[in-house]
Amino acid sequence: MNASRKLLLALWVSLVQAATCQAQAPLKLWNIHPDGYPVSVALNSFAEDVKKITDSRVVIEVFSNGVLGDQPKAVQMVKSGEVEMAEFGLGPLSQEVKSMNAINLPFLFANAEQMFRLLDGAMGNQFKTRLEAGGYVVLGWYDGGARSFYCVNKKLTGPRDFAGLRIRVQSTDIYLELVKLLGATPVAVPYKDVLAAFESGKIDCAENNLPSFVSAGHYKFAKNVFVTEHVITPEALVMSTKQWAKIAPADQAKLREAGQRSALLMRQLWQKRVIESREIAIKSGVKFEAPTEFGAYISRMKPLHQKYWTDPATRTELMTILASGIK
Repeated sequence: MNASRKLLLALWVSLVQAATCQAQAPLKLWNIHPDGYPVSVALNSFAEDVKKITDSRVVIEVFSNGVLGDQPKAVQMVKSGEVEMAEFGLGPLSQEVKSMNAINLPFLFANAEQMFRLLDGAMGNQFKTRLEAGGYVVLGWYDGGARSFYCVNKKLTGPRDFAGLRIRVQSTDIYLELVKLLGATPVAVPYKDVLAAFESGKIDCAENNLPSFVSAGHYKFAKNVFVTEHVITPEALVMSTKQWAKIAPADQAKLREAGQRSALLMRQLWQKRVIESREIAIKSGVKFEAPTEFGAYISRMKPLHQKYWTDPATRTELMTILASGIK
């Protein structure tokens, strides 16, 4: 082999090696939750699953606990391609697909099982198609939990008990109007500052899912939980559409399969965490009360529901939810 052929061969070998290294470069997966949280455990399982079933053609590195930035920053990183994958709540998804706002309305779903029957079916497939056009490929629907109210020195037993209370909620139109329709005052407090707001007396109550109530330490101050489960929402494991297009079709199918397996695992882990969180709260002296007059709450939500019922962007989804058997 002459010198020129040796040089050409060496060049081809270096190009192949460079291409191989590039193909195996880990995809970054953003996650706001801490290590050990059901979402984080499911995402790590997903990454291991994908590496195995694609023979390391697709490798994923999970970045938990928001180390790459908060959710607004993560949304921008996914859109720019700086981060290839993420696990998001409903907020950024409903910004891309307005019809998803229907899922976030209060007192619609009886339980998570009802919601997932819809998301794992035709309605969820429609959302996936619309989200893909908006830049996100959904690989699995995760459980965002059922949200309830919890208060300091105030036991809630019915809708009239909300009058005059200062309640911390997310700063979105739906949550702000929800609290106002109950006769209370919504208070905008960053999630990380809720504990201090309880300590200082700035708020009387807050609302969230049970695992967050415990993991954030809110149960140490708010000893009265009113199990309204007023909002039941999903989260989603997504990949940027731009990155998805770079994946071979055969591996795309494998990613979808692994995503669905991780979603089912996450839902199981979540239900286990809910039970464990309730036990921790009870041992610390937290009291749980359940509403007995859901009709009264639904009646109060009429103006909010009507707003989305008359909106063509959400009417079809609301009809589907109603047909599935709301309480």
